[in-house]
Amino acid sequence: MNPALNHQLIFPMTAHLVFCVLLYAALTLARLPAVWGVGRDADGNNPWATYEKRISANLSNQFEWPMFFHLAAVIFLTRTDVFAHYAVVAAWMFIVGRVLHSAIQIGTTNVRLRGLVFMLNFVAVLVMWGELLMQFSAIKT
Repeated sequence: MNPALNHQLIFPMTAHLVFCVLLYAALTLARLPAVWGVGRDADGNNPWATYEKRISANLSNQFEWPMFFHLAAVIFLTRTDVFAHYAVVAAWMFIVGRVLHSAIQIGTTNVRLRGLVFMLNFVAVLVMWGELLMQFSAIKT
């Protein structure tokens, strides 16, 4: 068992942080016409209004289910008696799923596809928590 493997979880955690920063930047750009008047169309409307709402909703989603991802990762990072055998792969699966989910939510209205892709995120986090639970149940006190 290699406790250094647990430290690799900091990279997908950081990737999610960077992804959230990019979503905030996209939201700021989408709001420029409404807030600052920059980029309004000929009628004075925000041409990005539809995307603004989708980006905003997606950004809110980044603080719902991902909370369980970060919590599991922090537990792995701070404990020396549990080891992230599958958690690192699951964490990267989670990040890929988050990016795909966001692209679908922002770029389309295909709720079915979005739900299918969300399952990737959902299962990845369950794998992380499952690994934690199995290892904690095996720890002798």
